[in-house]
Amino acid sequence: MMKVGRRIGLFLAAALILSGCSNSAAEIGSSAAQTEAETSQAETERAGETAVTSLPQIDSTKWQYNSDDKIYWQTGISYCENPADENYETLGIFIPAAYMNAKDNGDGTFTCEINNQAAVQGYTADSAPIVIPVNTPGYSAMEAPTDYVTDSVSYTSAGFIYVAAGCRGRDAGAPAGVTDLKAAIRYIRYNDGVIPGDVDRIFSFGMSGGGAQSALLGATGDSEDYEPYLTAIGAVSGVSDAVTGSMCWCPITELDYADEAYEWNLGSTRTDLTEQEQTLSNGMAEAFAQYINDLGLKDSSGNVLTLTESEEGIYQSGTYYEYLKGVVETSLNNFLEDTTFPYTVETKKGPRGGGRDQGGQKPDEPHEQGDKAPNGDAAPDAGNGAPDFYTMDGVDRNLSTGGVTLSGTYETAQDYIDALNADGTWVNYDSAANTATITSIADFTNACKRASKGIGAFDALDESQAENTLFGYGDGTTSHFDATLAELLKDDATYGATFAEAMEKTDSEGKTVTERGNMYNPLYYLSGYYDGYQKSTVADHWRIRTGIAQSDTSLTTEVNLALALKNYGADVDFATIWGEGHTMAESTGDSTTNFIEWVNKCLK
Repeated sequence: MMKVGRRIGLFLAAALILSGCSNSAAEIGSSAAQTEAETSQAETERAGETAVTSLPQIDSTKWQYNSDDKIYWQTGISYCENPADENYETLGIFIPAAYMNAKDNGDGTFTCEINNQAAVQGYTADSAPIVIPVNTPGYSAMEAPTDYVTDSVSYTSAGFIYVAAGCRGRDAGAPAGVTDLKAAIRYIRYNDGVIPGDVDRIFSFGMSGGGAQSALLGATGDSEDYEPYLTAIGAVSGVSDAVTGSMCWCPITELDYADEAYEWNLGSTRTDLTEQEQTLSNGMAEAFAQYINDLGLKDSSGNVLTLTESEEGIYQSGTYYEYLKGVVETSLNNFLEDTTFPYTVETKKGPRGGGRDQGGQKPDEPHEQGDKAPNGDAAPDAGNGAPDFYTMDGVDRNLSTGGVTLSGTYETAQDYIDALNADGTWVNYDSAANTATITSIADFTNACKRASKGIGAFDALDESQAENTLFGYGDGTTSHFDATLAELLKDDATYGATFAEAMEKTDSEGKTVTERGNMYNPLYYLSGYYDGYQKSTVADHWRIRTGIAQSDTSLTTEVNLALALKNYGADVDFATIWGEGHTMAESTGDSTTNFIEWVNKCLK
């Protein structure tokens, strides 16, 4: 994989003359505190890269200081020349004070130069990683910070540089959100040497739709597919927009087959479908099986994972099925290993079955969940308040979806297993070994992961899902995008024509919804099944966590992402957390601390 080179300074005067800039090399290099006029046509050269833009670099005379947290910070920094929405397309940057030598300007601001001598938690201004939150539940817009971000201290205390970039949301239409984040990353690289931080050590992190867009940043680095959109907003050109690592909690990805995966995994839990609806659900499940068989994912031994026809259910057998069954069993056995009984289930909204980090901590361990959204779910915060993940992505998870209900205190592991088996035995438990197996994925799903969405879980027949807005055209319209569903409904009098029309329509850059869907599918760049394979710079490091009980996506979603990444050769830390739902699921500790520790593990 391509690595972005380290900084080697600014162009000499000759390069500036070639670019039509009148500033002398001495003027450009004389001070970190460059004015907007001096940098209006600055170009930076870094190991074969040349950043071309008319944007000014970050003004080193305008730093503000938080004395409590010992952080220098700025907000309102434009990262593209022609913003489509100035309310979102700016960023803020938050830097440990130790990395700066500061001079008080006497007006509440400071002029700062980089201090390369000081260290924070083993990092220096030259080696500090840069972390970027992607706080976009349901692919919503992320407001740019306009004031000090209190959450930044968690990261700066670890020696990190914290960059909070605003971005447009689903209302602007894909690929607007990822385009903006890429533009922000390019702008940070353009400021290499002007601000502390190693631009070869950029990590993104997010949950749900934010987890998806974090995954896209990790999978689509330097892809030419985004260039027309980056050019349209005046992003810095000539530098990489790749990241080093991607942290993804419950990423909503693989949208081209997300509807089909949902029917294959959760469709059997519905009992009130009409004959026509059941036929459509079955067709989608069969299409997913064909997709898996064509996808060619492999296990750690190099065995191709496939689905085969079965007597019970639709393609509920084969090596892929057994691999997925093993994922469920591993999740449950991790819970049993890490949980000390008596164990009390913490009550949360939505269908959950208890789980690690839900009250099952060891004696004398603190029980932490991190910052909470208003509904109780943890949320990364870019500084403008934690959003409500549930209300923003169009799904009401306050409604019970049936299945096993766990509550109260369980004295022993056997008591807990008995509760899981309350409606029939599907978990077989060996108390001597403290390990469990399950009878089938269908039995697990029926007990712990029942469908909470209708057919067309992501591409709703009435275009009511967040993803329908995501693949609209930024003018308030929605759009269908599922080509498989379009084919299954091609002769349907109600929906056929609408789907067919949606698949043919193009956006302002001449891209069809399928092409834009590719730009929002990490697997398009990770699997040889797709044309985008090996045509991007893929992040080296990945951490993926998901609550196994969530009914937002199929169990296959995160598993396929992790498998594709491993097959690609990336370093992948993947786990499903037993009993947790659609949240920043962690087996122990809290999401912020675990993310920081993972970044340290990747770099130290």
